Amino acid sequence: MTRVASALAFQMLGVAVGWLIYALTGSAVALGLVGLAQFFPILCLTLFVGHAADTFDRRRIVFLCQTLAALTLALLALGIGQGWAGIAAIYAAVMVVGAARAFEHPTMAALLPRLVPAPILPRALAVSTSAMQMATIAGPALGGLAYVFGPTVPLAAAALCYGAAALCMASIRHAHVPAPKSAMSMTTLLSGLAFIRRSPVVLGSISLDLFAVLLGGVTALLPIFASDILHVGAEGMGALRAAPAVGATLMSLVLARVPLSRNVGATMFAAVAVFGLATVVFSLSQNFMLSLAALFVLGVADNVSVVIRSSLVQLSTPDEMRGRVSAVNSLFVGTSNQLGEFESGMVAALVGAVGAGVIGGIGTLVVAAVWMRLFPELRRVDEMPLGAMRKA
Repeated sequence: MTRVASALAFQMLGVAVGWLIYALTGSAVALGLVGLAQFFPILCLTLFVGHAADTFDRRRIVFLCQTLAALTLALLALGIGQGWAGIAAIYAAVMVVGAARAFEHPTMAALLPRLVPAPILPRALAVSTSAMQMATIAGPALGGLAYVFGPTVPLAAAALCYGAAALCMASIRHAHVPAPKSAMSMTTLLSGLAFIRRSPVVLGSISLDLFAVLLGGVTALLPIFASDILHVGAEGMGALRAAPAVGATLMSLVLARVPLSRNVGATMFAAVAVFGLATVVFSLSQNFMLSLAALFVLGVADNVSVVIRSSLVQLSTPDEMRGRVSAVNSLFVGTSNQLGEFESGMVAALVGAVGAGVIGGIGTLVVAAVWMRLFPELRRVDEMPLGAMRKA
């Protein structure tokens, strides 16, 4: 529940801040700076986040981050309502929430394997992903509906959701096992990167996601496809944006009941290839229903890849390193999403949206083929590795 409430809060915040910034400035650049304000803290804090998550009580870190986000948004809602909070205050609040999320997400990812037995971790990740996808679908809708009553309403609602997430986290009964104390040094801060470099399965999983998402970010171009290619307007745009999340949600429910148990490495590569093919089909389609179907399949394939990758990374990493590895993974995922949107936009400016989508989809297929050759250990993974969990 804490992950759902936190995701719901962040989605509502995104809608509220986007509408508010655009209403105040009318500038697309100002909107782009919102994403930069969210990503910059992750870039700066990643190494420190990992060290903290492997040294201190992870449950307490998540609780403090969610509490900080709740208080920040409550203060911003008050300032907007009373008229003393301007654009600078909005960006500052977004950066504070971004810093809190920089600590919250990797720490929560590192905490989950301590709460769930290793054999059912893939199933737990599937359930968690399903809940997160539902929040991704519902959050923007709820935020947009609340904004009808003014920007303070969705901001206050987001603050309440973060507060609820913090209360849920505080209710978790988990005995913290103190890690061996180690002084913060460049060696300890970089140890997560060193571990990833030494582990072909972890390095292959994380880098595959980075480059596949970086090249396959066609969803950033959905407004162009909805308006200029499919001619379906804002309503169709909403359906196109929801289609991948619906596919991912349904696939999460399937994986929660029937978890993958064999040929997981090959299955992940196949899912990435299907993701690339679906991207190409969507880019070339001029039929709305075919486009919806392609995006649905894209969401299904993406979810399979995410669940396997997350499981492999968590189960291949010793608990004492899990925070640092999760922090680096979070940075890679954040980088791929942000830069993927930027890459798609720049390529679309040069060759058009269709060309950019086709190039991205083919690029994803090439990445999957190359990574199968570069990381044969990853391709040959048959079952989820439980050894690291048993040693933890």
